[in-house]
Amino acid sequence: MHIGLIGGIGPAATVEYYQRLVAGFRGLGKPLELTIAHADVTTLAANAGADDRAAQARVYANHLEQLKGAGADVGSITSLGGHFCYAETQAISPLPLISAVTPVDGYCAAQGLGCVGLMGTRQVTTSGLYGQMPTTRTLAPADPEAVHEAYVQSALSGLCTEDQRALFFAAGQEMMDRGAQAVVLAGTDLGLAFYGYEPGFPVVDGLQVHVDHLIALATG
Repeated sequence: MHIGLIGGIGPAATVEYYQRLVAGFRGLGKPLELTIAHADVTTLAANAGADDRAAQARVYANHLEQLKGAGADVGSITSLGGHFCYAETQAISPLPLISAVTPVDGYCAAQGLGCVGLMGTRQVTTSGLYGQMPTTRTLAPADPEAVHEAYVQSALSGLCTEDQRALFFAAGQEMMDRGAQAVVLAGTDLGLAFYGYEPGFPVVDGLQVHVDHLIALATG
């Protein structure tokens, strides 16, 4: 199966997707067929902030058309926050669209995680990841706006400052104190803050769950 990814949202996460897909397929001794279309993270941020689902869906549809022309069999969005217009995109997509959210919900259920905290943009955390996690109860940070601002700044810059990392870790621990069994990195650029660091609480890496799901689908 030829995987088509809408990447660039943001660039750091796209690099992680590429490296992990390459490593996963190599580990299985399988050939990887992959094409990545570059989307603009600032356009996504503006459309998500305005909740302009139709506009972002049209942007995605254009990239999915490019991926189809390159021979992709399926398309997927490399941004959990970017799934705010998933239904609208699915309705006009020229390719079968693979959700990154549904596998996270399934993973949490399989791990016995009945309640998780969500780390990511304001839209992601306060909507329970757009209502696309029906089997898992979700918590938002106590100050979703502060987490949102720190995350967006980090994603746009491709860097994470120590102050931003400390804010994310404190927000995660606060959700754990309220009953979360783990914190979901529901923003694929959160690896900038969490990879290689110990936050002091269990973490579900939404990016890795998505990658594993794509590998399973592609390899049967």
